[in-house]
Amino acid sequence: MLQAVCLAMPEGVNAAVAWRDWAAGSGSCAMPDGLPALRRRAEQALVVESAERGDDVRVESWDCGGGARMALAMQFPPLIAPERAAALQSAARALLDAGLDAVRAHARIASLEKSKRLQQALYEIADLSGAELEMEEMLRRLHAVVASLMYAPNCFIALFDPVRETVRFLYFADEMDGWTADPAVEFTDAHMPNSLTFALLRHGKPLHGPSAELRRRFGVPRDTSHGPDSLDWLGVPMLRDGGVAGVVVVQSYDRTNVYDEGDRALLVYVAQHILTALDRRHAQEELERRVRERTRELRHANRDLQEEIAERKRAEDLQRALYRIAELANSSESVGQFYAEVHAVVAGLINARNFYIALLADHGRELDFVYAADENFVFPHSRPIGKGLTEYVLAQQRPMLLDRAAIDALTEQGEIVEIGVPAECWLGVPLYHEQEVVGVIAVQSYRPEVSFTAHDQKLLAFVAHNIGVGLVRQRSQEQRKHAHAELERRVDERTRELAEANRRLVAQIGERLRAEQRLTHQATHDALTGLPNRTHLLERLSAAVELARAGNGPAFAVLFLDLDRFKLVNDSIGHAAGDELLVEVARRITGTVRAEDVVARLGGDEFAILAAYRNDGGIDELTERLLVALGQPLWLAGRELFPSASVGVAIWHPRYRSGEELLRDADAAMYRAKAQGRNRSTLFDEAMREAAMQSLDLEADLRRAILSGDFTPYYQPIIRLEDGEVIGHEALLRWQHDKRGLLMPADFIGLGEETGLIEQVDWLIYAQVVEQIARGGSGYISVNVSPRHFHSSDFADRLLGMFDAVGADPSRLRVEITEIALLEDAPRTLRTLHLLRQHGILAQLDDFGTGFSALSYLHRFPISTLKIDRSFISGLGDQGSAESEAVVRAILALAGTLGIDTICEGVERADQLRALREMGARYGQGYLFGEPQVHIGGGV
Repeated sequence: MLQAVCLAMPEGVNAAVAWRDWAAGSGSCAMPDGLPALRRRAEQALVVESAERGDDVRVESWDCGGGARMALAMQFPPLIAPERAAALQSAARALLDAGLDAVRAHARIASLEKSKRLQQALYEIADLSGAELEMEEMLRRLHAVVASLMYAPNCFIALFDPVRETVRFLYFADEMDGWTADPAVEFTDAHMPNSLTFALLRHGKPLHGPSAELRRRFGVPRDTSHGPDSLDWLGVPMLRDGGVAGVVVVQSYDRTNVYDEGDRALLVYVAQHILTALDRRHAQEELERRVRERTRELRHANRDLQEEIAERKRAEDLQRALYRIAELANSSESVGQFYAEVHAVVAGLINARNFYIALLADHGRELDFVYAADENFVFPHSRPIGKGLTEYVLAQQRPMLLDRAAIDALTEQGEIVEIGVPAECWLGVPLYHEQEVVGVIAVQSYRPEVSFTAHDQKLLAFVAHNIGVGLVRQRSQEQRKHAHAELERRVDERTRELAEANRRLVAQIGERLRAEQRLTHQATHDALTGLPNRTHLLERLSAAVELARAGNGPAFAVLFLDLDRFKLVNDSIGHAAGDELLVEVARRITGTVRAEDVVARLGGDEFAILAAYRNDGGIDELTERLLVALGQPLWLAGRELFPSASVGVAIWHPRYRSGEELLRDADAAMYRAKAQGRNRSTLFDEAMREAAMQSLDLEADLRRAILSGDFTPYYQPIIRLEDGEVIGHEALLRWQHDKRGLLMPADFIGLGEETGLIEQVDWLIYAQVVEQIARGGSGYISVNVSPRHFHSSDFADRLLGMFDAVGADPSRLRVEITEIALLEDAPRTLRTLHLLRQHGILAQLDDFGTGFSALSYLHRFPISTLKIDRSFISGLGDQGSAESEAVVRAILALAGTLGIDTICEGVERADQLRALREMGARYGQGYLFGEPQVHIGGGV
């Protein structure tokens, strides 16, 4: 600028200028150079803001805007007049202002260019964090971004783990240092004691300067293993939540002062965006890892579910087959028809293209092939006992599954002589009657691609038990027919009447079986009501409350409806039938209320209705219509049901602040209706609120009783029926209440289950039972285990820990569980029962016969004992029913086949004891043998 001024001045004019500006900086100069005095005068004018008007020297200073200032000193030759000197000075000042504006414009342009490059760099960093690139390629491109902003041929990026205090070099690019970074290797301060990188991490702030000077500043000795010194070294920390998370370093080996404060600030800013990009990449990789892991878990869970479904389907097929065989034993018109029907049943379970039944005859000297269906061999009607495969099974008295190699081996050993066309695979199972082998049922295959498995063997053995009983029954019937032909002719009319009755009975059995099959099918389907849910209902309730409080809405009420004995429907005829009942109930409710009323299903068998009314009797009339509509009979799964419901009503009142309060009080009124006998409606009042308070008081008493240990086990003996010997006791829960005396479980068990306190009560009882076992004695003690315990993974370990703490024998303990525990979380329950069994603690299935009684669970779970429910035992004896006797006999036979013990609960009369002994029951329990007592040892 000064040069331009001097060029514009006449010869002999000298000038000096001093300035202070954000773009041009601060400085001074003079032309020609050898005028130090004139230059000092300009500098002084800049500081003291003075002006001087002499004949030969003129000095002035002025503000240039934006905090900038400039001073000009000019020396004129004597020939120049003062007026011209003043004009020249003004012209010089104008030139200096113009030059300063040009410098500022260039600075602004440079700043904008730099900002543009920075913005572009940040966009590229953000794009890289989401690009599908390998980490190495992403870091290489990040280096290129930094290089676009500053001198950065030598650059490295490192991440710091503050917990492990280690560093990983993610990226390392250096022209002078040939070291190769491995991102997976972690370095500690001990590995790199003389590293400027760790000095930067400890310092936590940017460092700039020659590396030798930085090492002297931080006391870091020279270490050639860390590469050569650089002439200019710039490193900045990457910060996360106020802590150092890594560093970004650039350096120059061939030039000094490459980096300035602008580069430092820029690198600090860019470093944070690099850290954000790295964090985003790491978060994306972690998310992808979790997605892969979750996908793998879901795949495994789906496989387990498919296996469970297949197992349940096989169990259902087997159960249907057993029912069918039982039906055929009574309904088949001839032995031949019975055999053919049995073949069809077996073919529904396994490949039975080639099938035969052989029975011992002539006191065991012959084999009668009473039925055979084979594609390659015609069986004789009978043959003497020889050394065939059938005779081999009879001799071994156990099932045999043989492939071609096994058959050849037995033939070479002389154990068998093969008869007929050689089979590729042969499966034979003995038929029993009263513990004696009476014959063989067999299937075989002539093709290598068709073979039988161990599962097929298990199925055929299970079916064979029932087939054996049916075969003997059928043969006995035929023999009786031939022996009493004359007698049958004499009583032909009576026989026809009995045959008709038997036909009706078989038809009823068939209808019941078909109903059970339909229920089984329905249990695998979900039927939705299509009604609004709780959220929708509460929204409508909130709107109705707001309108009512504002005085703009009609009077309304909330009806809370709960089906009576709905759980009995689910437990007896299946959840699928329960769903159909819910759909029908929903249809009847919506058909009873008005179109503008809101009907919602809250869950399970609970419904709610938001209904407006015009007079006091409107709601009463609505509830009556609802109860009448719901009480109409309906056929469900082959049964005629008469559903009913309990209805609680809460009328709108200004004291209500929300719809939740209305719904809560209607719910309380519904429970009062149930307590009053069901199938009725009840209007909420203050007495119900008092009842709720009593429930809260009982809960408080229950919690205090847990803390004070007011729960005691009462022991009821379990005896062997044949001789009255006590083999064990069941520990029954009792509560010694400080005000109400001794309470039975029915008085508080429901509240305990609802609040979850029953688990703590159980552990108090378990501790006392374990102490009782530790005191010695004989026989086992059984305790009831709530299904809630099987939700805890440490239940078995905690129970076994009690035995270890007192040195007691765990094999004297039995745990009684219900089928609900098996159904809710089968895998966890199975693991828990196996762990307990390994330590000698056996499992007993309580109340058997009242739930699903699924055979698949008896095979799958380690159940040692079935406890037959007292409802079946009460139907035995002199005044008993044939149905109860049939059920008990069936359970005893099933348990005997599976090798499971049985205990008959609720034996209270001598005639029940006689009936159980006649049926072969071994163990029993009930008030006939002894009432529950605090101490073990009372007489029986």
